[in-house]
Amino acid sequence: MRLLRRKQNNDDFELAIFSTDDVPPYAILSHTWIDGQEVTYDELVTGTGKNKAGYDKIRFCGKRAAQDNLQYFWVDTCCIDKSSYAELSQAIHLMFRRYRDASRCYVYLSDVPYSPPDARCEPGRPWEFAFRRSRWFTRGWTLQELLTQSTVEFFSREGRRLDDKSSLGKLLHEISYLPSLPPL
Repeated sequence: MRLLRRKQNNDDFELAIFSTDDVPPYAILSHTWIDGQEVTYDELVTGTGKNKAGYDKIRFCGKRAAQDNLQYFWVDTCCIDKSSYAELSQAIHLMFRRYRDASRCYVYLSDVPYSPPDARCEPGRPWEFAFRRSRWFTRGWTLQELLTQSTVEFFSREGRRLDDKSSLGKLLHEISYLPSLPPL
C-alpha cells in the first residue's frame, strides 16, 4: 500500500510503500474529483501537479493528519497508479478495506463554503444549506466511505471543520435517506 507523508519543508509530499501486514496508522481523504484538476500518481512523483486544485486537497489532508498526530495519509488520486490496469483493479477491490482500516476519514467538501454569502440555515451552521446540496452526497463511492469508517469528519472548502459523522447523524439521515448510520 502506498501512503503519502509530508517532507520536511511541509509543502512537498513523498510516497512510502508498506506491505499489507506493516501498514502504519493513516488518515484517508474522501472527496469528489474535479475534472483535469486532480494530481495523479505520476504528477506527484515528478512534482508537476502543484498548480492543480487537487494539490490543495493533498496539502489539506497532510496538514490535518499531522494535527491528528498521523504521519501518513492516503488520497486515491495520487496513491494509485491508474496507468496500471492491474493496480487500479486491485485498488478498487481493496477500497472498502482502505477506508475501514484508516484511523480517520476527512471528507473534504470543495463545494461547501463555511460562510456562504446567502446563508439560509440555522444560526451557528452557516454552511448547512450548501452542505445539504454538496456534490459529495450524489456520488456512489462516498456512501461506502461514510459507512465503513467510524471516525468521519467533514470539512469546508476552506479546510474548516464542520462536524463529525456522529454529531451530524440526523442531518446525514435527511440527506442520504439511510434509516440510521450504524456504529462501527
